Amino acid sequence: MEELEIGKVEDYFAKIGVAGIQLTGEIAVGDTIHIKGHTTDLTEMVMSIQIEHESVERAGSGDLIGIKVSDRCRQGDHVYKVIE
Repeated sequence: MEELEIGKVEDYFAKIGVAGIQLTGEIAVGDTIHIKGHTTDLTEMVMSIQIEHESVERAGSGDLIGIKVSDRCRQGDHVYKVIE
């Protein structure tokens, strides 16, 4: 299993369980991502992506996206796309 870095966590919204991620690569609904940091180690399937509160199927480099995550993540955590 290979991992490709596609961005960094910019913000985390605890009340709604959403990570704000600044992308340097591409992501699509259905992809599996791995968020890794000092105290973070999450693997999630991307169920939805939002850009400025609008749902999108995919996003690319330069986009600031929001995705729902199951646990806390922190600013500066690295986001990887898992390639099977």
